[in-house]
Order: sequence, then C-alpha cells, then structure tokens
Amino acid sequence: MIDSHCHLDLPEFEPDWQDVLSSAVTQGVERILIPGTTVSGWQRQHDMAADNVQLDVAFGLHPYFFPDDPQDALASLRKQLQTTMIKPVAIGEIGVDGAIDTPLKAQQALFEAQLEVASEQSLPVILHHRRSHHLLLESIKRSRFTHGGVIHAFSGSEQVARQYIDAGFKLGIGGTITYSRAQKTRQTVANIPLQHLLLETDAPDMPMSGRQGARNEPQFIGEVVAALADLHGIAPEVVTEQTTANYFALFGSRTQCK
Repeated sequence: MIDSHCHLDLPEFEPDWQDVLSSAVTQGVERILIPGTTVSGWQRQHDMAADNVQLDVAFGLHPYFFPDDPQDALASLRKQLQTTMIKPVAIGEIGVDGAIDTPLKAQQALFEAQLEVASEQSLPVILHHRRSHHLLLESIKRSRFTHGGVIHAFSGSEQVARQYIDAGFKLGIGGTITYSRAQKTRQTVANIPLQHLLLETDAPDMPMSGRQGARNEPQFIGEVVAALADLHGIAPEVVTEQTTANYFALFGSRTQCK
C-alpha cells in the first residue's frame, strides 16, 4: 500500500513521526508521499526524506497558507527545485480554496504560476480543492497543463471526476469513503475504474470512520483499501496492487528522481 498524501511533517507528528512511520511500514505501507504547503516547511520534508527511503516529497504553496509575497514565494520554489538533494516527485499541494478569505483571482493566479513551474520541471501536481472544481479545471485548460497529477481528497460528481480523468489526473481517495453517510462520494468512487485512483490518508486529518476525534495515521490506510474493495466488489489485494501501480505510473520512484 502507498499513502499518496500524508502530512507527516506537521507539528502533530513531531514527537513521534518515526514511530508513526515504523507502524505504517509494519502494517504494509510501502511508501508515503509528504506534500509541501509552505516555504518554511520544505526543508523539514527534505530532511525527513533524506533519512528515510520510504518517504517521497512534493514542494508547493498551499492556498490556505497564501504567502504575503507570492512572487517571492515562487522564486523560493524555483530555488528549492534547483538546489534540493532529494528531488520531489510532484509540485504540490497547490490549488484553489473557495472557503477562505483570500481572493479567488489571487489564488488562481498563484495556482497557474505553479502549474507553469510544474511544466518547466515536467512534474505532475497535487491539487487541493474546496468549492473550486470549476476554477481548477478552468486553470488546467487555460494553462495547457499536460503532466497530470492527483486531485487530493476527491469529492464530487462522476461528471467532475471524469473531467479530471480526461485531463490526465487521478483521484485521491481517503477516509471519506469509510463513512456510510458519504453516499454521493461512495457511489462516484464505485463507478470510477480502479486505474484512476490513488490511496491517501491526509493524516493527521480526515480520520477513518470509528476513529473520529483521534489523530489519523498512515497505518490506517488499509481501511481505505477495504472500503474500496467493498465498493468495487473485488479483493483488497487487487486494490493494493492496482493503486500501487497507479502511484508509480504517475510519480515514478525516488531512484528515478535522484
């Protein structure tokens, strides 16, 4: 199993992240991808990955932490990509969030600038969405972005899902589908072929059903596998095999990226 989206670098994990990683590996987690959110956080991601071959990283500017000076932050991103010893497998987590105060036009401009950086580096992207599918799809089309990526924590209609798939993207599927009340998302995921899906936890957030109020961890990703297997009527091993293949098809491996 591969957790394609886990914020193992956040303060919630600082006291015991190595134990968390060890527990995940014990439970069959082969790799974990840590997405970037801020300029100040990239070095910690880098250092963690340098000491642990199971970790992949992406660098990006998350809209929720919109920088005071976007141009300076973009310059820092380009510098990070030029100087890092651990090459990222993607640009992310980037996107547009329709539920925060930052003007949507400013968010979309920063998003499209990062799509340009990803194109320059021939890297896929990890996309954040919240009330913004139409804006993301608009920007992808306008930017003529062709390197694909993943829609993190996908929720939406089958029509929207297929628009992303047609644009070369995979869908990140996490704990939401472990909740019986999430019928719309569960039905959409059930109708999407497995080759378009990735596993994720978004730990420490988005706890699985039955674990509300507790810190989410990558070791619990097997519960997403079980839910996907149930929705598709297939064995969990098939889910694991296909989503692992999907991950490497999209992001490659660190051996290839060094």
